[in-house]
Amino acid sequence: MAEDTADGVYFGLMSGTSMDGVAVRFAEGQSPVVLAEAFVGFAAGLREALFALQQPGDNEIDREALAANALATRYTVCHELLRASRLSADDVRAIGVHGQTVRHRPEKGYTRQINNPALLAEMMHIDLMMHIDLVADFRSRDVAAGGQGAPLVPAFHATVFGAKDETRVVCNLGGISNIMILNATGSVRGFDCGPANALLDEWAQRQIGKPFDENGHFAAKGQVDRTLLNVLLDEPFFSLQPPKSTGHDCSKPRGSMPNFNHSPRSRPKTCRRRWSRWPP
Repeated sequence: MAEDTADGVYFGLMSGTSMDGVAVRFAEGQSPVVLAEAFVGFAAGLREALFALQQPGDNEIDREALAANALATRYTVCHELLRASRLSADDVRAIGVHGQTVRHRPEKGYTRQINNPALLAEMMHIDLMMHIDLVADFRSRDVAAGGQGAPLVPAFHATVFGAKDETRVVCNLGGISNIMILNATGSVRGFDCGPANALLDEWAQRQIGKPFDENGHFAAKGQVDRTLLNVLLDEPFFSLQPPKSTGHDCSKPRGSMPNFNHSPRSRPKTCRRRWSRWPP
């Protein structure tokens, strides 16, 4: 997203299973206004490389570095945002780049997002435009301070959606589901609830050969399997008290259904295999 203030415009880039960007104008006391949005898809080879890095494997350092370089080339979405919003590079004050999460282990003291902001800076010629700052590695400081590093945006939601006369809850359904509790007192809590689109997209890929179930058409043809649902709801992660978080690497089945139990307040072993195959 891009924040338009008296000091300039701010681009924010988010990488999930695709590369997304949106330009938004913010003004004090007013709701955000979308200026433009842009999308650059991942090549199949890059997508598979990122998924493979979410599980242990050989030669990970080299594969991660190459994937980070390839990912940085997709951040040309910045140019698309400039064109779509009719902005110039001189309008841009800073670019925030989250990267692609491949491991999320706050119970071990780290979270890992693939990224190469230096390469992006070169491609955007930031060395020639010294007024542009590049911000990356958003989660690590929170983990270093004893936090979960996720969810990422409770403070933003509190600013945009918070109210002094009532408590509000914001639910975000991305690859992972999380909620932000915005209390009328001003206190803010946020935590992950479990997997969301991570499992749905994997199932769509396996069953219909598409990266996601557009408009839920495939799902609408089926019925709820109560036995399977009860097994899934028995996952210990759901009964853990927040703060808690999980990661795409723990909630994405790769030949089997992993346990997405992931919290420093839970058992130290995470992502243990519950079933020998998926579905059970």
